[in-house]
Amino acid sequence: MQSQGRLYIVGIGPGGREHRSRRAEEAIREAEYIIGNKSYLELIEDLTKGKRIIKSRMGEEIDRAKRALVLSEEHKVAIVSGGDPNVYGMAGIVLEVAEKSDRDFDIEIIPGITSANAVASVLGAPLNNDFAVISLSDLLTPWEVIERNLSAVAEAEFVIVLYNPRSRSRVGNFKRAIEIIRRFRADDTPVGIVKNCTREGERRIITNLRSVLTYDDEVDMHTTVIIGNRESRIWKDWIITPRGYHRKYRI
Repeated sequence: MQSQGRLYIVGIGPGGREHRSRRAEEAIREAEYIIGNKSYLELIEDLTKGKRIIKSRMGEEIDRAKRALVLSEEHKVAIVSGGDPNVYGMAGIVLEVAEKSDRDFDIEIIPGITSANAVASVLGAPLNNDFAVISLSDLLTPWEVIERNLSAVAEAEFVIVLYNPRSRSRVGNFKRAIEIIRRFRADDTPVGIVKNCTREGERRIITNLRSVLTYDDEVDMHTTVIIGNRESRIWKDWIITPRGYHRKYRI
C-alpha cells in the first residue's frame, strides 16, 4: 500500500546556511516532523520553528530510519543528513530499512554539498583531477578494509580525501593512515586540513605529508583532510592539482 505521507532525506550541506540548497530548505519547511542528529538539527534551527523535532544520537541511525519511515506513512517527514545523504549519510540506511519492509514509501532524496567539495573550495583546487574519499571511522568498516583501500589509492594517482579522521575514541587512526600514505607519496606532497568548514570557528591549514602530524591535535570529527597526488603543488596559499592542460596546451 502506498503511504499517504512523504519522506525527505535531506542533505543540509557542510553547515553554513548559505550553502544549503533551495530544495533542501523547501523540504524542511514542508515537513511536519524533522528527525536527525542533535548537531545537525542545531544547524537548521532557523527552519524548524513549529515543527515536531525528534533528536537522535550517533549510533542510532537504524532506529532513526525506522521511525522516519513509519511516520512518513501518514505525515511529511524530513530526516536530515550533514553534507550529502549519499556520502556516509542517511540515504543508504533508510533505503535498506525500507527494502526489508513489504510497504511502499514515497521517498525523495535531496543532495547537499559534501565536505570534500566545501573543503576543496577553501583550499583552492586540490580536487581538479581524479580523487577518492575514504572514511577513517572503523565503527562499521573493519580497519583492515580501510587499510587496504588507503594503500590502493595512495599507490595510484588519486588525490585522497579523509573523512572522520579522528575522534575521542579513535585517536590513532589518522596517524596510522598518514603512515600508510607516506609509503607511497613524497614527504613534500601538499596536505590541506579544514576544521568547521563554513561554520563558526573555521580553521584552514596547508602543510605537507612530512609535517601534517604536527597538527594531529587539531584534527577531529569536524575536520576533513585532503592529500594531494604526485602532481599537486602549493602556490602561495592555495593547493593546485593540475588537470593536465599544461601537457596539451600552452598556459
